[in-house]
Amino acid sequence: MASEDIPNGFTGFSQRRPGFQSAGDALRRSRIGSDGLVDRDSRGFRNTETQAARSGWQVPNAVKPEPQTQKEQGLWGKSNDFFPADMRKYLTVPESGQSGPQFNYEELSDIPETDKRWSWVQVDLGAIHHNTLALKQLLEPGVKLMAVVKADAYGHGAVRCARSAMSAGADYLGVATVDEAVELRLAGIGAPILVLAEPPAATIPLLLAYRIMPSVYTAEFAVQYAEAADSIGLRAPYHLKVNTGMNRIGVRFDEVIEFMRRVSFHRALELVGTFTHFATADAADTMEFNIQASHFVETIAEMRAYGIDPGIVHAANSAATIRYPEVHFDMVRPGISLYGYYPCPETYGMVDLVPAMSVHARITQVKTVPVGEGVSYGLLHRSGGFTKVCTLPIGYADGYRRGLSDRIDVIMEGNKHPQVGAICMDQCMFEVDLRTRRTLGRLEPEIGDEVLLVGAQGNAVVTIDEMADLLGTVPHEVCIGFGTSRMPRIYS
Repeated sequence: MASEDIPNGFTGFSQRRPGFQSAGDALRRSRIGSDGLVDRDSRGFRNTETQAARSGWQVPNAVKPEPQTQKEQGLWGKSNDFFPADMRKYLTVPESGQSGPQFNYEELSDIPETDKRWSWVQVDLGAIHHNTLALKQLLEPGVKLMAVVKADAYGHGAVRCARSAMSAGADYLGVATVDEAVELRLAGIGAPILVLAEPPAATIPLLLAYRIMPSVYTAEFAVQYAEAADSIGLRAPYHLKVNTGMNRIGVRFDEVIEFMRRVSFHRALELVGTFTHFATADAADTMEFNIQASHFVETIAEMRAYGIDPGIVHAANSAATIRYPEVHFDMVRPGISLYGYYPCPETYGMVDLVPAMSVHARITQVKTVPVGEGVSYGLLHRSGGFTKVCTLPIGYADGYRRGLSDRIDVIMEGNKHPQVGAICMDQCMFEVDLRTRRTLGRLEPEIGDEVLLVGAQGNAVVTIDEMADLLGTVPHEVCIGFGTSRMPRIYS
């Protein structure tokens, strides 16, 4: 029997049934399309250029077939009225000879941020105004208030929050970097701005150009700053930072007089204020706080005794502003309390604060997970049945920390529901119990339903403080994580 009569290499099967094709024939034919074009390469892989040509895409060495019907011609060459209503404003009629969509990029840029991705941070500027007023009510007449808006106002937006605080009576603004101060100036804010640490000498031109006051605690910077200002006929205003025991930055309290002798010879230098920072104003034990306060009071008295005017004396952060009126001096510097958070349990009830930040998202998928199946990385959470698992487009890259996984709730329709599974970089899941209860009707979550991750709705509340406690950190860090993430900030 001839070898060609042996199909597929098997012996004893020389009779081919009608329609039979050998493996070799099948392989060869798989490389030929119905239109005669080879759609697989020599290795048997699909030829993507040929496939693209069949789909109408322009690719090298491929010919786009002519459209055969009006339906195949699509939108191009039609009037704007032909486009669907939800696309009409984003497209324009193409010019003669052009093909493909002609997009209106100005209209595209106007798509709301909350529609581009269904997660966002909302900031209540009315709460910032309220909190500033509440803190000012703790002060004696004439005591100034510096609104600390560093770190983009703890994630709430420095420019908008600075304006709200100033409208409620803030006198000064405090930042951490020169760039933060320049941002405020470029926004048209004219209030005095203090950089709360000594900046690099390279920033001196910026300080002078934008009228920004630095903190000073090294003689080298003080002299360079003064020389630069004097060379163009300007003064060099600054605040002296005193280290009273926190041992982070500043001139040590018992070396202040010697430091002033080294720098005060320069005619351009102008001491506008003297300040310190408390390490334990939020602690239940007051001993260390009292030691620092005592060092600072003695330093100010010694400066005056040597004929040095300390200028505006300030020391009180949020905790000290609320707890210790004896250290209000000439100005206080509240930070976290401006945004509605109590710096420590001892301050609860001493002032009325309203949280300014809430975090929102919309459901992107709803699914029923069979009993026993897992959810998210590691499949550590297992479905108990009678539930629906809902996905939200927010994750730890947006400040929703992975350490909160399976430990926190979200709020939908005024009720709490558990977050389930590991929080991912971009997404997370929560679970809705479908069983009807006396106190909770049956819920049917749908794509697009709004969910609160931080905030209050009905009797349900999820707070930044709660998250901070679970994570073993402070509200400052959690706020900044949400507010400076890639999520848009919406103001109300």
